[in-house]
Amino acid sequence: MTSELNLIPVVDLLKGQVVRAVRGDRKAYRPIVSALCASSDPVTVARILCEHCAARQLYVADLDALQGGAVQAGVLADLLQALPGMELWLDAGLADASAGQALREQLAPYASRIVLVFGSESLRSREALERCFEATAGDGADGPGAALSLDRRDGQRLDAAGCWDAVALWPKRLIVMTLERVGSGAGPDLETLQEVRRLAPGAMVIGAGGIRSEDDLARASAAGADAWLVASALHDLQLPRVRR
Repeated sequence: MTSELNLIPVVDLLKGQVVRAVRGDRKAYRPIVSALCASSDPVTVARILCEHCAARQLYVADLDALQGGAVQAGVLADLLQALPGMELWLDAGLADASAGQALREQLAPYASRIVLVFGSESLRSREALERCFEATAGDGADGPGAALSLDRRDGQRLDAAGCWDAVALWPKRLIVMTLERVGSGAGPDLETLQEVRRLAPGAMVIGAGGIRSEDDLARASAAGADAWLVASALHDLQLPRVRR
């Protein structure tokens, strides 16, 4: 790999299977067909992706929960048990701190390895934003694991809680999620990432969506990204195996 950018593989879960993201249009997601993984079984796919990227972190989007359904706690527990050295970043449509705490309790044996992702598309209010990071206090302001995902689609912020403008409330882990780039092959949204980097120079900034090649990773690193969430480029063999 020519870029020093940290790759975080992504597993999108829908009804117990891994699906392929298509421009963030969740209604269009179908079970994964992959040149890398001959399966849509979550543990199988996660293990192969993490090995390919030499990853120590795995990002999981629970699409059932994100669309108002129940968290796929059994599948998540299976992943955590099968990958004992892995830190799992979990986006499950959390509306507030109490929802995050309830999820931690469901996965209690593995709580120390979970980073809760609070998405601007899901947080219900400014008060919820103010409380969700302090509520996980444990290893500094961000707790045993919490991140804020700044979500947007087609140039519009998905942001009922006003997260994008509340820079003073941002935690030390920030995800720049440009949904229409996810699974699109359209290239990364570096302009938005650079703006977030300018506003939060000390944060860990993670981009999402659009990566097609090692060159894209190099450009993302130069733009200020510390890491990037990747899935389609891995399944389509556009990124070589990372060797460490």
